[in-house]
Amino acid sequence: MESKALRFLYKTKPGRVVLKVLISPPVSKTAGAFLDSKLSKPLIPKFIKSCNIKTEGVIEPENGFQCFNEFFCRKRVQDRICVKAGELISPCDAFLTAVKIKNTTVLDVKHTKFTIGQLLKDEELAKEYKDGYALIFRLTPSHYHRYCFAADGIITKKRRINGVLHCVRPIATATVPVFAQNSREYQVVKTSSFGNVVQMEVGAMLVGRIANDKKYSCGSKVKAGAEKGYFEYGGSTIILLVKKEMIKLSGQYNETSVVQGQVIANN
Repeated sequence: MESKALRFLYKTKPGRVVLKVLISPPVSKTAGAFLDSKLSKPLIPKFIKSCNIKTEGVIEPENGFQCFNEFFCRKRVQDRICVKAGELISPCDAFLTAVKIKNTTVLDVKHTKFTIGQLLKDEELAKEYKDGYALIFRLTPSHYHRYCFAADGIITKKRRINGVLHCVRPIATATVPVFAQNSREYQVVKTSSFGNVVQMEVGAMLVGRIANDKKYSCGSKVKAGAEKGYFEYGGSTIILLVKKEMIKLSGQYNETSVVQGQVIANN
Protein backbone atom coordinates (compact mmCIF):
# COMPACT_ATOMS: atom_id res chain seq x y z
CA MET A 1 0.00 0.00 0.00
CA GLU A 2 1.32 3.43 -0.95
CA SER A 3 1.98 6.06 1.70
CA LYS A 4 -0.25 9.10 2.20
CA ALA A 5 2.72 11.30 1.26
CA LEU A 6 3.12 9.63 -2.15
CA ARG A 7 -0.62 9.77 -2.83
CA PHE A 8 -0.52 13.48 -1.99
CA LEU A 9 2.46 14.13 -4.31
CA TYR A 10 1.22 12.18 -7.32
CA LYS A 11 -2.58 12.34 -7.02
CA THR A 12 -3.38 15.92 -5.98
CA LYS A 13 -2.81 19.33 -7.59
CA PRO A 14 -1.09 20.86 -4.51
CA GLY A 15 1.05 17.73 -4.26
CA ARG A 16 2.21 18.05 -7.85
CA VAL A 17 3.36 21.61 -7.11
CA VAL A 18 5.47 20.28 -4.25
CA LEU A 19 6.67 17.42 -6.45
CA LYS A 20 8.12 19.85 -9.00
CA VAL A 21 10.32 21.29 -6.25
CA LEU A 22 11.37 17.90 -4.90
CA ILE A 23 12.53 16.57 -8.29
CA SER A 24 14.57 19.67 -9.09
CA PRO A 25 18.40 19.27 -9.20
CA PRO A 26 19.12 21.78 -6.37
CA VAL A 27 16.94 19.85 -3.91
CA SER A 28 18.50 16.56 -4.95
CA LYS A 29 22.03 17.97 -4.52
CA THR A 30 21.18 19.36 -1.08
CA ALA A 31 19.73 16.03 0.03
CA GLY A 32 22.82 14.24 -1.29
CA ALA A 33 25.18 16.57 0.57
CA PHE A 34 23.33 15.93 3.83
CA LEU A 35 23.36 12.13 3.37
CA ASP A 36 27.11 12.29 2.66
CA SER A 37 27.77 14.23 5.89
CA LYS A 38 28.32 12.98 9.44
CA LEU A 39 25.07 14.75 10.39
CA SER A 40 23.21 11.90 8.72
CA LYS A 41 24.88 9.17 10.82
CA PRO A 42 22.01 9.01 13.41
CA LEU A 43 19.67 7.97 10.58
CA ILE A 44 21.44 4.63 10.13
CA PRO A 45 20.00 2.66 13.11
CA LYS A 46 16.51 4.03 12.41
CA PHE A 47 16.80 3.00 8.77
CA ILE A 48 17.95 -0.53 9.69
CA LYS A 49 15.00 -0.94 12.02
CA SER A 50 12.30 0.58 9.80
CA CYS A 51 13.40 -1.40 6.71
CA ASN A 52 14.16 -4.59 8.67
CA ILE A 53 17.61 -4.81 7.08
CA LYS A 54 19.72 -7.84 7.87
CA THR A 55 23.24 -6.74 8.81
CA GLU A 56 24.83 -10.20 8.89
CA GLY A 57 27.63 -10.37 6.33
CA VAL A 58 27.86 -6.58 5.89
CA ILE A 59 31.45 -5.33 5.55
CA GLU A 60 31.78 -2.48 8.06
CA PRO A 61 34.65 0.04 7.92
CA GLU A 62 37.17 -0.10 10.77
CA ASN A 63 35.76 3.09 12.31
CA GLY A 64 32.14 2.24 11.53
CA PHE A 65 29.87 3.89 8.99
CA GLN A 66 30.40 7.66 9.16
CA CYS A 67 27.36 8.80 7.16
CA PHE A 68 24.06 7.44 5.90
CA ASN A 69 25.16 6.99 2.29
CA GLU A 70 28.20 5.00 3.39
CA PHE A 71 25.86 2.47 4.98
CA PHE A 72 23.35 2.59 2.14
CA CYS A 73 26.13 1.70 -0.34
CA ARG A 74 27.48 -1.00 1.97
CA LYS A 75 29.29 -4.03 0.63
CA ARG A 76 28.55 -7.52 1.83
CA VAL A 77 30.59 -10.70 2.00
CA GLN A 78 29.27 -13.05 -0.65
CA ASP A 79 30.29 -16.11 -2.56
CA ARG A 80 31.61 -15.68 -6.08
CA ILE A 81 28.78 -15.72 -8.62
CA CYS A 82 29.32 -18.61 -11.04
CA VAL A 83 27.44 -18.33 -14.33
CA LYS A 84 27.22 -21.04 -16.99
CA ALA A 85 27.19 -20.35 -20.72
CA GLY A 86 23.72 -19.42 -21.93
CA GLU A 87 22.49 -18.11 -18.54
CA LEU A 88 21.23 -14.57 -17.97
CA ILE A 89 21.34 -13.56 -14.31
CA SER A 90 19.68 -10.95 -12.16
CA PRO A 91 22.10 -8.04 -11.73
CA CYS A 92 20.72 -7.16 -8.29
CA ASP A 93 18.37 -7.95 -5.43
CA ALA A 94 15.02 -6.54 -6.53
CA PHE A 95 11.42 -7.10 -7.59
CA LEU A 96 11.46 -8.21 -11.23
CA THR A 97 8.78 -7.59 -13.85
CA ALA A 98 9.23 -9.04 -17.35
CA VAL A 99 7.40 -7.08 -20.05
CA LYS A 100 7.05 -8.05 -23.69
CA ILE A 101 7.90 -5.07 -25.88
CA LYS A 102 4.98 -4.55 -28.26
CA ASN A 103 6.53 -3.25 -31.46
CA THR A 104 8.91 -0.73 -29.80
CA THR A 105 6.54 0.35 -27.02
CA VAL A 106 6.17 -0.97 -23.48
CA LEU A 107 2.42 -0.54 -22.99
CA ASP A 108 1.82 -1.68 -19.45
CA VAL A 109 4.37 -1.20 -16.72
CA LYS A 110 2.15 -0.32 -13.78
CA HIS A 111 -0.24 1.31 -16.29
CA THR A 112 2.31 3.70 -17.74
CA LYS A 113 3.32 3.97 -21.38
CA PHE A 114 6.71 4.80 -22.82
CA THR A 115 8.63 3.90 -25.95
CA ILE A 116 12.04 2.27 -26.04
CA GLY A 117 13.15 5.24 -28.14
CA GLN A 118 12.22 7.60 -25.29
CA LEU A 119 14.04 5.38 -22.83
CA LEU A 120 17.25 5.16 -24.87
CA LYS A 121 17.07 8.57 -26.59
CA ASP A 122 18.09 6.63 -29.70
CA GLU A 123 15.37 5.60 -32.16
CA GLU A 124 17.67 3.48 -34.34
CA LEU A 125 18.92 1.47 -31.38
CA ALA A 126 15.33 1.12 -30.10
CA LYS A 127 14.26 -0.58 -33.34
CA GLU A 128 16.62 -3.46 -32.59
CA TYR A 129 14.51 -4.39 -29.55
CA LYS A 130 11.17 -4.52 -31.37
CA ASP A 131 9.10 -7.39 -29.94
CA GLY A 132 11.83 -8.30 -27.45
CA TYR A 133 11.76 -8.12 -23.66
CA ALA A 134 12.17 -5.36 -21.08
CA LEU A 135 13.26 -6.86 -17.75
CA ILE A 136 12.60 -4.28 -15.04
CA PHE A 137 14.26 -4.68 -11.64
CA ARG A 138 12.77 -2.40 -8.97
CA LEU A 139 14.94 -1.85 -5.90
CA THR A 140 13.37 -0.58 -2.68
CA PRO A 141 15.39 1.27 -0.01
CA SER A 142 15.67 -1.99 1.97
CA HIS A 143 17.41 -3.82 -0.90
CA TYR A 144 21.17 -4.20 -1.33
CA HIS A 145 22.11 -1.40 -3.75
CA ARG A 146 25.20 -2.77 -5.43
CA TYR A 147 24.72 -4.45 -8.79
CA CYS A 148 26.64 -6.56 -11.29
CA PHE A 149 26.70 -7.34 -15.00
CA ALA A 150 23.95 -9.71 -16.14
CA ALA A 151 25.98 -11.40 -18.89
CA ASP A 152 29.50 -11.81 -20.28
CA GLY A 153 30.38 -9.60 -23.22
CA ILE A 154 32.04 -6.47 -24.58
CA ILE A 155 30.73 -2.94 -24.05
CA THR A 156 30.06 -1.38 -27.47
CA LYS A 157 28.16 1.77 -26.43
CA LYS A 158 27.74 3.90 -23.31
CA ARG A 159 25.43 6.81 -22.64
CA ARG A 160 24.34 8.98 -19.72
CA ILE A 161 21.01 10.83 -19.90
CA ASN A 162 20.35 13.64 -17.46
CA GLY A 163 16.78 13.99 -16.29
CA VAL A 164 14.63 14.50 -13.23
CA LEU A 165 14.34 12.13 -10.28
CA HIS A 166 10.87 10.70 -9.73
CA CYS A 167 10.03 8.01 -7.22
CA VAL A 168 9.93 4.52 -8.82
CA ARG A 169 7.12 3.18 -6.63
CA PRO A 170 4.03 1.92 -8.52
CA ILE A 171 1.97 5.02 -7.69
CA ALA A 172 4.53 7.17 -9.53
CA THR A 173 4.93 4.88 -12.53
CA ALA A 174 1.15 4.79 -12.86
CA THR A 175 1.08 8.59 -13.11
CA VAL A 176 4.09 9.58 -15.24
CA PRO A 177 6.45 7.72 -17.63
CA VAL A 178 9.09 7.61 -14.89
CA PHE A 179 11.61 5.39 -16.67
CA ALA A 180 11.69 7.72 -19.70
CA GLN A 181 12.10 10.86 -17.55
CA ASN A 182 14.52 9.98 -14.75
CA SER A 183 18.31 10.37 -14.91
CA ARG A 184 19.78 7.17 -16.30
CA GLU A 185 22.86 5.49 -17.74
CA TYR A 186 23.09 2.54 -20.07
CA GLN A 187 25.60 0.31 -21.78
CA VAL A 188 25.13 -1.95 -24.80
CA VAL A 189 26.91 -5.24 -24.11
CA LYS A 190 27.66 -7.50 -27.07
CA THR A 191 27.19 -11.06 -25.82
CA SER A 192 27.70 -14.44 -27.50
CA SER A 193 24.52 -15.94 -26.03
CA PHE A 194 21.95 -13.13 -26.21
CA GLY A 195 23.13 -10.71 -28.89
CA ASN A 196 23.36 -7.04 -27.88
CA VAL A 197 21.86 -6.54 -24.42
CA VAL A 198 21.15 -3.09 -22.98
CA GLN A 199 21.77 -2.77 -19.24
CA MET A 200 20.41 0.50 -17.87
CA GLU A 201 20.49 2.05 -14.40
CA VAL A 202 17.72 4.53 -13.52
CA GLY A 203 18.08 7.02 -10.66
CA ALA A 204 15.22 7.95 -8.35
CA MET A 205 13.99 10.56 -5.85
CA LEU A 206 15.41 12.16 -3.83
CA VAL A 207 19.02 11.48 -4.73
CA GLY A 208 19.25 8.32 -6.77
CA ARG A 209 22.85 8.89 -7.79
CA ILE A 210 24.30 6.26 -10.10
CA ALA A 211 27.93 5.33 -9.38
CA ASN A 212 29.21 3.05 -12.13
CA ASP A 213 32.79 1.80 -12.03
CA LYS A 214 34.81 4.11 -14.30
CA LYS A 215 37.16 1.30 -15.35
CA TYR A 216 34.50 0.04 -17.76
CA SER A 217 34.49 1.88 -21.07
CA CYS A 218 33.66 1.08 -24.69
CA GLY A 219 35.70 -1.96 -25.67
CA SER A 220 35.93 -3.32 -22.11
CA LYS A 221 35.30 -7.02 -21.59
CA VAL A 222 32.83 -7.68 -18.77
CA LYS A 223 31.95 -10.81 -16.81
CA ALA A 224 28.53 -11.82 -15.54
CA GLY A 225 28.52 -11.38 -11.77
CA ALA A 226 31.32 -8.79 -11.72
CA GLU A 227 30.35 -5.69 -9.74
CA LYS A 228 29.33 -2.89 -12.07
CA GLY A 229 28.43 -0.14 -9.60
CA TYR A 230 25.96 1.00 -6.97
CA PHE A 231 23.11 3.41 -6.28
CA GLU A 232 23.19 6.02 -3.55
CA TYR A 233 20.02 6.74 -1.59
CA GLY A 234 16.67 6.49 -3.30
CA GLY A 235 14.71 3.52 -4.57
CA SER A 236 16.17 2.75 -7.98
CA THR A 237 15.69 0.58 -11.06
CA ILE A 238 17.74 -1.50 -13.47
CA ILE A 239 16.36 -2.35 -16.92
CA LEU A 240 17.64 -5.03 -19.28
CA LEU A 241 16.55 -4.91 -22.92
CA VAL A 242 16.87 -8.14 -24.88
CA LYS A 243 16.09 -8.69 -28.55
CA LYS A 244 13.29 -10.85 -29.93
CA GLU A 245 13.63 -14.62 -29.43
CA MET A 246 17.02 -14.33 -27.70
CA ILE A 247 15.91 -15.60 -24.26
CA LYS A 248 13.57 -18.06 -22.59
CA LEU A 249 12.47 -16.80 -19.19
CA SER A 250 12.96 -19.13 -16.24
CA GLY A 251 9.57 -18.18 -14.80
CA GLN A 252 6.74 -15.66 -14.83
CA TYR A 253 7.94 -12.39 -13.36
CA ASN A 254 5.48 -9.79 -12.06
CA GLU A 255 7.01 -7.88 -9.13
CA THR A 256 8.71 -11.17 -8.26
CA SER A 257 11.49 -11.14 -5.67
CA VAL A 258 14.87 -12.11 -7.15
CA VAL A 259 18.43 -12.01 -5.82
CA GLN A 260 21.70 -11.00 -7.42
CA GLY A 261 23.17 -13.87 -9.44
CA GLN A 262 19.88 -15.77 -9.78
CA VAL A 263 19.35 -17.27 -13.23
CA ILE A 264 16.32 -15.53 -14.75
CA ALA A 265 16.57 -16.69 -18.39
CA ASN A 266 18.43 -18.95 -20.78
CA ASN A 267 19.19 -18.65 -24.48
